[in-house]
Amino acid sequence: MARSRSQSDPEVVQAFAIELARSLQDDKCSEVLLLDVRGLSQVCDYVLIGSGTSQRQMKSAAQALEDLGKSQDNAPFRSSVDSGTTWLVVDFVDVVAHIFEPEHRLYYDIESLWGTSRRVEWERADQEGHATPRPAAD
Repeated sequence: MARSRSQSDPEVVQAFAIELARSLQDDKCSEVLLLDVRGLSQVCDYVLIGSGTSQRQMKSAAQALEDLGKSQDNAPFRSSVDSGTTWLVVDFVDVVAHIFEPEHRLYYDIESLWGTSRRVEWERADQEGHATPRPAAD
């Protein structure tokens, strides 16, 4: 079942989601995971999750996502930062990106909310094996 609210071209949305994942990797986020939640979520089509190394690095990575979206005429609908900068969210409507401090990522474990979703391969050919993907849940 596909999400019915989105008026966007599914191929364009997936390509954008992949570019966002690559941006997180380029900005030194680890365990970058892109989930296809079409048919599972009425909110978005893709959920992007990454872990940051510091508050400064996480804010920089989030800003890079916003800049990428703006450069592709897909400015974020909303961005939010918790007071401790342990969880950043950049919402592009069709794609929602979460950047976590690693311990908070484990605590909130939003990956498990989408346990039946399909993981999207996003690495460039020259990056294969360089990312640190999380093991698949059983």
